[in-house]
Amino acid sequence: MLSVYGNQRNKFCDNINRRHFLRIGSLGFGAALSLPDILRASNTATNSTNSVIMVYLCGGPTQFETFDPKPNAPVEIRGSFQPTSTKIPGVQYCELLPKLSAMNDKFSIIRSLVGMENRHESFQCYSGRAGGRPQDGEPAGGWPTFGSIVSQQLGAGANGALPYVDASPEMGYQPYANRGIHDNASKVSWPGFTGMSHIPFAVEADVKKDLVLNGISLDRLGQREQLLKQVNNIRESVETEGIDSFQQKAFGILTSSNMASALNLENEDQKVRDWYGDQVTSDPSFGAPPQSSQHLLLARRLVEAGVRCVTVAFGAWDWHSNREGTIEYLSNRYLPNFDRAISVLLTDLEQRGLSEQVQVVVWGEFGRTPRINAKGGRDHWERTQSVLMAGGNVRGGRTIGTTDKQGGVPIERPVHVQEVFATMYQHLGLDVNAVKIPDLNGRPRYLVDDNRQAIRELLS
Repeated sequence: MLSVYGNQRNKFCDNINRRHFLRIGSLGFGAALSLPDILRASNTATNSTNSVIMVYLCGGPTQFETFDPKPNAPVEIRGSFQPTSTKIPGVQYCELLPKLSAMNDKFSIIRSLVGMENRHESFQCYSGRAGGRPQDGEPAGGWPTFGSIVSQQLGAGANGALPYVDASPEMGYQPYANRGIHDNASKVSWPGFTGMSHIPFAVEADVKKDLVLNGISLDRLGQREQLLKQVNNIRESVETEGIDSFQQKAFGILTSSNMASALNLENEDQKVRDWYGDQVTSDPSFGAPPQSSQHLLLARRLVEAGVRCVTVAFGAWDWHSNREGTIEYLSNRYLPNFDRAISVLLTDLEQRGLSEQVQVVVWGEFGRTPRINAKGGRDHWERTQSVLMAGGNVRGGRTIGTTDKQGGVPIERPVHVQEVFATMYQHLGLDVNAVKIPDLNGRPRYLVDDNRQAIRELLS
């Protein structure tokens, strides 16, 4: 589907009105019109740019039923499942993660993450900071996300690829989306002080109205020359005050066969698509996206094409047992697919020689309570959570940090969320001790706060 969205008058932190914005929605997911059919150029992708894929687990995953089981705790803490041994002696995961357990020398787990707030939103995972509320003390313009900073500091990726793409499926609860929308706060922290030209390009946009491409039929889109002529006509007929960078970014997709090919999953070998598998739908009451392995495949294709930062929301993890079922039911329903999907992504990156180039981070906004509640679920728990990191400067087979016997608080090596970001910045060649970006008042801001550094235990 090819759409130009307009008539949106959302005002963001830098006081720019977003009026007309071209997007491409659902390309490669059964769309009748594929961009490679439109574009005839023959650029070849290169793998010269380091990248990050951030997989966001919407709602906060349980550490007990994943990477930090507590088999010796009482049943109301340890839950229904047994631990299973991993490839690393002495390290155990939940029995529902056999594939990841068999390859945990390829990634590392942080069991002691701290620094998150009890808020149902993606912003913490995408920025490393809290935002949207007066007590957060956001700077002028608001905090930018990791990808926005990467876009501003490093620019386009290999072959002119967009630096920052959100490859998430559509979802109902907007604080889960990559839009800087907060849980129980009216302020929008998007795009932050880096400016509107550094928001992510959303593969599946969720805006309200379409600006119709008058006079352009599908057969007239068959040739690139005709398409560009029509696009130029549209450009002249709409108001583009203050947002030329949006249009340039979006039209750039149309004129880059490299990006167009990456967005079209029909260009992928069918065996690989089958290997990644189908999606597992989430109950609509969660407001979260499905666990879509095809969107993880899309993320791999995008970094392979040169995109520097790709975010993907994956599944519903708010397992209070007030929706769909108990944590035992939800774990049995969703964890086997999570196990398969993440293991396939990591294996695919390794087989393609991308492990050194692409870093993968898998996490949610917080963990879950040590004690199972009366309904059979676990509630929000911001005091710690488990995080998977792989690739790039991260060595595999490490387990960082230890939680107490109840899995509630770190007792050894708490790892702050901004240490994770410092590790990602180092992978992309950005020095957290040197790079400073002025906010909208001109005050220079470091990439991380309080002199946080890359996680030393993962680097050696």
